Amino acid sequence: MTGRDPAEHGRVSSPLELLFDLTFVVAVGTAASQFAELIAHGSYGRAVVAFLLAMFAIVVAWISFSWFASAFGTDDWLYRVLTMLQMIGVVVLALGLPAMFHSVAEGHHLELRAMVIGYVVMRVAMVAQWWRAARESPPFHDVGMASIRWTVTAQVGWVVIAFVRLPDAAVFTAFCVLGAFELLLPVLGQGGAGGTPWHPHHVAERYSLFAIITLGEGVVGTVASSGELLGGADGTHWTWDAVAVVIAGVGLTFGMWWVYFAVPFGDILVHRRARGYLFGYGHIPVYLGIAGAGAGLHVAGLSLEEEAHIGTTAVVLALVLPVGLFLLTVYLLHTLLLSARDPFHLLLILLTLLVLVLAAGLAAAGASIPTCLLVLTLAPFVTVIGFETVGHRHQRRMLAELKSH
Repeated sequence: MTGRDPAEHGRVSSPLELLFDLTFVVAVGTAASQFAELIAHGSYGRAVVAFLLAMFAIVVAWISFSWFASAFGTDDWLYRVLTMLQMIGVVVLALGLPAMFHSVAEGHHLELRAMVIGYVVMRVAMVAQWWRAARESPPFHDVGMASIRWTVTAQVGWVVIAFVRLPDAAVFTAFCVLGAFELLLPVLGQGGAGGTPWHPHHVAERYSLFAIITLGEGVVGTVASSGELLGGADGTHWTWDAVAVVIAGVGLTFGMWWVYFAVPFGDILVHRRARGYLFGYGHIPVYLGIAGAGAGLHVAGLSLEEEAHIGTTAVVLALVLPVGLFLLTVYLLHTLLLSARDPFHLLLILLTLLVLVLAAGLAAAGASIPTCLLVLTLAPFVTVIGFETVGHRHQRRMLAELKSH
């Protein structure tokens, strides 16, 4: 484990990394499903809090593995065994999510024990990986040992929160402090994005694959929304609501995919390596938005099946807000990573906001949920059309200027 070549030609995700990602399919799906159920019952604030806690834990765990794998992945027997141990930890984390959501929904003491046990399992494996890197790669010995110290420190804090009965205010404060500490772990352990030999295109591909995982919730949400809307005993009599939900769900998911993959993150990271930290953790709201949109589609289905206890406006906002978060964060990342502002983007953002406001306004005016969803589907395609007609030329120019510096 001497460190991978950050300029290695043709570096792509390994089959082991793809297998590892499958455990996060379950975790993201569980979080989105629980979130949708709480929203459908009108527990908006508590639903958002629980969803933020869940997705933060999920994404941070995935980030920890993926950046280490990009820098030190050996794919030998010991590395594989420790990765399997991390996968077990992810499954335990996922199994603990319903209890955490329930505790937040009922206003009980925050139930984190199963989630933290899963984290302990993952962190034990991660510490073992860093220990091996520190021993076998002298140039990265200090980075490895510092990462071990700070990782263990953070984990001890989580164990205290989960297993020591503290006042709710103390738990909330400690969670915020430890959450910020988790975000600082790479800085404390590595001193910045250049601390390990990670591969720009490999990291970008890993993040794009996780984006696809979260986009899968849009497909799941579409099926969940439309499945019960089919008429007839054999489910072959399609209603207008079912057709509209399928078009809107697939269209919205496809549009978000198109927007994300219009940004050449790998090419940008080659020339903006020092901004790896911004890229890495700046994706947290991206994934929140994508998974939240999938949950919103599920909320729409529950409402159309008359199993939700909220109004049309709330249902539509459950989709408008995460879609808006996703789109605005992608624009922000593009601007910050390239250090270049494009006035054309301001026009596209304005038009996108108008579509989002229109969808919410139609709901408030009494329009049906399927009609509002079809309008909302246009939001990502504002960017898609703008990119395919004009924006791609602007982007090529910005990349050329970046490469010339």
